[in-house]
Amino acid sequence: MQATLPTTTDEFVNWSWSQIEPFYAELEARPLAADTVATWLADWTLLLRLMSETGNRLEIATTVNTEDEEAVKRLQNFLKNIAEPAAIAEHKLQEKILASGLEPVGFEIALRNMRAEAADFREANVPLVTKERELSLEYNQIVGAQTVTWEGEELTITQVKLKMQTDDRSVREAVWKAIAARRLADRSALNTLWTKFLPLRLQMASNAGYANYRDLRWRQFRRFEYSPDDCIRFHESIETVVVPAATRIYDKQRQKLGVDTLRPWDLDRDDVYPPSRPPLHPFDTVEELVSKVDAILHKVDPELGDYFTIMRKENLLDLDNRKGKAPGGYQAGLVQSKRPFIFMNAVGTQNDVQTLLHEAGHAFHLFEALKLPYSQQWEYTSEIAEVASMSMELLAAPYLKASDGGFYTPQEAARAEIEHLEQNILFWPFMAVVDAFQHWVYSNPAQAADTANCDAVWGDLWARFIPGVDWSGLEDSRVTGWHRKLHIFQIPFYYVDYGLAQVGAQQVWRNSLKDKAKAVRDYRAALALGGTRPLPELFEAAGAKFEFDIETLGELVEVTEEHIGELEKV
Repeated sequence: MQATLPTTTDEFVNWSWSQIEPFYAELEARPLAADTVATWLADWTLLLRLMSETGNRLEIATTVNTEDEEAVKRLQNFLKNIAEPAAIAEHKLQEKILASGLEPVGFEIALRNMRAEAADFREANVPLVTKERELSLEYNQIVGAQTVTWEGEELTITQVKLKMQTDDRSVREAVWKAIAARRLADRSALNTLWTKFLPLRLQMASNAGYANYRDLRWRQFRRFEYSPDDCIRFHESIETVVVPAATRIYDKQRQKLGVDTLRPWDLDRDDVYPPSRPPLHPFDTVEELVSKVDAILHKVDPELGDYFTIMRKENLLDLDNRKGKAPGGYQAGLVQSKRPFIFMNAVGTQNDVQTLLHEAGHAFHLFEALKLPYSQQWEYTSEIAEVASMSMELLAAPYLKASDGGFYTPQEAARAEIEHLEQNILFWPFMAVVDAFQHWVYSNPAQAADTANCDAVWGDLWARFIPGVDWSGLEDSRVTGWHRKLHIFQIPFYYVDYGLAQVGAQQVWRNSLKDKAKAVRDYRAALALGGTRPLPELFEAAGAKFEFDIETLGELVEVTEEHIGELEKV
């Protein structure tokens, strides 16, 4: 197989299914035994690497320019004519190795995952997955086209938010309302899109024999170590322990501003986080961002820093914000090239620095996991993936100072770290809103089909978990907040992962306060395991417990508030 398959995706991207299918057929037909399974898995891995990287490269092209119609057509062709039949062929290979009874060393978790995937596979769902991804493209196109004309200049939402970095509250209010009005202009379009997503997912669950979509999604995410009920208890722990701490942060911001109530324009990202005042301005150009993050990462760990330098030299970073670019940030695996790719929308803020460090953590995870021999071993779950990214934000924080190659004076660096730690506390309640909303949706799909009910539930959850901000007179913007969370549309139930991962990352950070070198070693040891251990063991390798009860959250909030107090002295 290695002699005839392309070695890069440059050629493979142009292959038809008729060219690819024989390689799947040969693997399916080849005898499988203890002395041949290693070669068989290696050949399967090569095919999977080419398929994965090709799909990711095509999808990347649609996000770097959402207006590129040809890129959309190429991706749609791949999804329909390559990925669909490949999914069926993959299922047959999974069944083959499961039927063999073979258990290669280091493949135990991969086999567990395959058993779940094989049991849930339904050929009828293959075209529905394609349709779902096409709807995701529509979401990107709607949101990516949102711009605001401010003082005669057309700006993206991300760019115009920079205008809120002023002490003039009336200007902040005007900018916020301009953004809100533009978003509400798409209310009908996004509601219509939702009414297409929801029945599609319910049909997938029904096809797979599940009473509800949540149970199917749990298996798809390979969540064997915790249940939906555990998530509900996590929400309750956050409400008990974290919401009071978050409310203290909001009250501190209110007092700082000298106002009676905190309004959304007194906050920043997601209308949740207090902004810098005066704003931290870490960089003017993307090249400055990249070069200084490169220096910071070498301080954290020289080899990890070298990984980032490779990405920089090989043009694997698309970081600037521009019209027509999809929102958000991500890391995508180009696994045949054994490289990650980072996408984001930088405009010169400290949040951009954190985002790049976050995505770099994902990239390091891939670099480390790709040292394992088989593709199924690289398939770590999102919870440990987000520990990798969130931990890197925290491990890098001590090196934000210009004296370490970073961006700031000691006072500014302390302020950046304070704001980051406060954001972490504020994130848990926000995460609970997003996750609890999704639990409601897929537990009550008939009600969720009516977007007015979705608005009402989102509004109630916001009031429950984020009580420190006054939204009076802004109800339409508040209750449609679910429109602005792409995970709800594109990656359902992928959000509690961030909350659980932050519990792990905060423990990695706590450990680093005592012994930085050991904390980094443990962090890298966990990344190198890829997906070869159960989730609690991966957390343990990183020096953390997979716990999210009141006691664990309470300890982390206490340590965080104490460290914030120390930084405030700087």
